[in-house]
Amino acid sequence: MAQRQISSELQDLLAAARRDGRQVAHLDPALVPANVDEAYRINARIADELGWEPLGWKIAATTEAVRAKLGTNGPIYGRTFRRFRSESPTRLQHVELLDPLVECEFFCTLGDGLPARDQPWTMDEIVQAVAPVHAGIEVAECRFPSHGLPPLPAILADGSASGRYVFGDCIPEWQAGLASMEVRLEVDGRERRRGTGADVMGDPLRPLLWLAEERRRLGDGLRAGETISTGSMTGMLPIGAGQRVVAHFGPAAKVEIDFD
Repeated sequence: MAQRQISSELQDLLAAARRDGRQVAHLDPALVPANVDEAYRINARIADELGWEPLGWKIAATTEAVRAKLGTNGPIYGRTFRRFRSESPTRLQHVELLDPLVECEFFCTLGDGLPARDQPWTMDEIVQAVAPVHAGIEVAECRFPSHGLPPLPAILADGSASGRYVFGDCIPEWQAGLASMEVRLEVDGRERRRGTGADVMGDPLRPLLWLAEERRRLGDGLRAGETISTGSMTGMLPIGAGQRVVAHFGPAAKVEIDFD
C-alpha cells in the first residue's frame, strides 16, 4: 500500500472518529505512519479537514515516567480545538469521554506570536511572548482505547490524545517563576497526586520553547492568541463517572470539574 494512500486512509479514519466522538478499536498496522514527521503532517491535515476553530497546542511526555509509558525519548505535541474549552467550575458528561485522563497543567496563552524565522528562540523571548497563564486541567482523550494503544506515530497523528481543556484561575505574578509552584490534585476530597512546576522539564515554559523550536524547524510558528498546555505535573490519572476533581495551583488558583 502506497504511503500516500496510507496517510489518506488514517486521516479519514481519525477525522471521522473525532467528529463522531468515538474510538478506533482495531487499527490496521499498515496504517501506522512511517515516522514522526509523517504523523504530525497527518494531524495537521486532520485539523484542516475538520475546520474547527483552533485553541492552540498540547504538549505531552514532558516527564520521564510518561515518556516510558508512551515509548518516546522526548516531548510530543498535537493540535487542540476551542470547542473543547471550558471554564472552571464545570461539569463533564463522563459517558461522552474517551478513556479520560486528568492532567494538571499550566495553560500559557500567547500575547505575541512566535513566527517562523531562521534564528532560534530564547527563553527570554518565550517569557515576553506569554500573556496570561492559567491553572488548567486537560482531560486527555485518545481515539484509540487505552487497553490497546497502537505504536506512537498513530497516537501523534491523533494529536497526542488531545482532549478537553478546563481553564481555572489566572496565576498572579507568574513571571516570578512557575517551577517552584506546588500543584495538588484531589479526587472526591482526597489528595491523589502532587507535583511542582519543576517536574515539567525543570520549568514549565521549557516545553513551550521546545514547541516553538519544533514549529520553527518545520518553517512554521505559533500565533498570538493560541494557548499551549505545557505538560502535566501530576501524571495521567484515570477518572470515573460521579467523581469530583479539584486541582490546587499554589495558594491562589484552582480548577474544579464534576464528572457526571
